[in-house]
Amino acid sequence: MNHDQTVTLYDKIGDEKLRLLVETFYSLVQQNEILSPLFKGDFITIKDKQYCFLTQFLGGPMRYTEKYGVPKMRMRHLPHAIDQRAKEEWLKCMRKAIDSIELEEHLGNALYNCFPAVAAHMVNR
Repeated sequence: MNHDQTVTLYDKIGDEKLRLLVETFYSLVQQNEILSPLFKGDFITIKDKQYCFLTQFLGGPMRYTEKYGVPKMRMRHLPHAIDQRAKEEWLKCMRKAIDSIELEEHLGNALYNCFPAVAAHMVNR
């Protein structure tokens, strides 16, 4: 837990569930005909980056910055053609992944609600 005793979304979800979320999400992405072409490369690294980013994004340790540098997510996503349809599919996969990891409903909704604005920001086509 953080030193200032603020309980973050990361604290509430926990590391184990966050790892499960990332695994579940990427298995859905790999099966998705719209998203799978956007994810080329080493899925172990892709999943690690997502896990580290989400840890940090949800108020946990600064894993992404420590391992990969400053997030700059929009810049890192620019090489990928992300349109409205891809954004919607990404959000559907994330919702499905969140629903499958058995969080309390209010916690699952709070987690999901972190993503629509970020996903909209990644649209670049």
